[in-house]
Amino acid sequence: MSRKKLPIGIQTFREICEDDCYYVDKTGFALRLIETGKYYFLSRPRRFGKSLFLDTLAELFAGREPLFRGLAIHDHWDWSTSYPVLRFSFGGGLVQSPEELERKIREQLHVNQSALGLGCVEPGIDGCFAEMIRQAHAATGQRVVVLVDEYDKPILDNLTRPETARAMRDGLRNLYSVIKDMDAHIRFAFLTGVSKFSKVSLFSGLNNLNDISVDSGYSSLCGYTEQDLETVFAPEIEGLDRAEIRDWYNGYNWTGESVYNPFDLLLLFQKRKFRPWWFETGTPTFLVDLLTQRATWLPRLGHLETDAALLSSFDVDAMTTEALMFQAGYLTIDLEEEISGNYFYRLRYPNREVYQSLNGALLTAWTPLGQEAVRHRKSLHQLLLANDFVGMEVLFGAFFSSIPTDWHRKNPIARYEGYYASVFYAYFASLGLDITPEDASNAGRLDMAVRFNGHVYLFEFKVVELTPEGRALKQIKDRGYADKYRRLGQPIHLIGVEFSRERHALVGFEVESQ
Repeated sequence: MSRKKLPIGIQTFREICEDDCYYVDKTGFALRLIETGKYYFLSRPRRFGKSLFLDTLAELFAGREPLFRGLAIHDHWDWSTSYPVLRFSFGGGLVQSPEELERKIREQLHVNQSALGLGCVEPGIDGCFAEMIRQAHAATGQRVVVLVDEYDKPILDNLTRPETARAMRDGLRNLYSVIKDMDAHIRFAFLTGVSKFSKVSLFSGLNNLNDISVDSGYSSLCGYTEQDLETVFAPEIEGLDRAEIRDWYNGYNWTGESVYNPFDLLLLFQKRKFRPWWFETGTPTFLVDLLTQRATWLPRLGHLETDAALLSSFDVDAMTTEALMFQAGYLTIDLEEEISGNYFYRLRYPNREVYQSLNGALLTAWTPLGQEAVRHRKSLHQLLLANDFVGMEVLFGAFFSSIPTDWHRKNPIARYEGYYASVFYAYFASLGLDITPEDASNAGRLDMAVRFNGHVYLFEFKVVELTPEGRALKQIKDRGYADKYRRLGQPIHLIGVEFSRERHALVGFEVESQ
């Protein structure tokens, strides 16, 4: 198979086809959606191919048959009919006031009018939108297709300013409510975004949307599957470690087939380096600030549990940590359980990229000297390779002692007991190590188990008043936390770590190797 052009950043279906780029055929999904329903909503993280899928739908309904030759839908579509398509996208630029939002919407109404040769006499946004739908239907004799990309971005861009975000929500609700009222004139509607705002808050007038975000049959509607790597991208994976590709970038799941983030893979194929390509395109400042404000216990972050209502509910005035992290792509579904008609979900980090990078970002935010944290991470890796526990104690002792008292006073996160253990955990997690936090056994729950370089490290953390008490190591031994690991036949290191609440320092670091 010959190599093709990598469609990095390309969201236009026509360009991909005409420039001979790699294309993962998603038209089978499009056919199923069109044949089985009318109004759809899909939530996926940024840079997952939502815009490309909407553009594919637009070309399909416009009847541009040559672009679809050789694709799954080609022989199952009536190319003699084309439909008027109205497209809206809020992905470009920042909208920071209700006035800017109105201008943005009016610009897009004007673009659609020009494309379809329509006019609009209604002064209001909702009235003009409705008028356009009616006119397009009357002019062509075909009902209208409505496609909305990044429907929620004006709200998400203003989450740190709740009053503005609420105004954005109200302005968008005014636009979207038109879709339901125009049912007789609409052939198909598809809305995409990162988050799923509750129907009450944003879609109160559009409560007939079919949300396919966690439908198992559409789990791979966006993203690349394992089979796509083996077939479409076969020329690109030569010379790359398949297991490493999977570890770094696969794992996103919406109750069906797991997928890779497309942006990650395309950059990997071009650069031939494993790096957090997706994570680096948008540092989640708001998410880091929120986790800091909520004093999140980091070891549990990748093992959260929730139900369907909490997972899908998101609003300016009620943002749960689980919903925010899931919808933004920093957690994904590990397990879905149905109990008496209720659906429960266990969440996890999707892959090494997110797990390692997010903890690195949190470590930088939760420590006073970001550059020092980078240097300490490198030193920690070297100390682990050498099993230098004395050096490890010195490293962490120096780190916690270096935190200025004034920093503790100004940062509430440093005053909660889990802070020390969370930072300790983040150091290991930011190296991408194999960590099992809160490792359960019949004897209790160990704070952290680390497997690295053929060794097992078992950590227990305690907060004491002023001086070490030896309780952390004693608990590991008394409860037999090491027993479950003996079958591995690897060296096991029991490590009790104690922090002083009063001194804001590491005061105990006991190690026993077995």
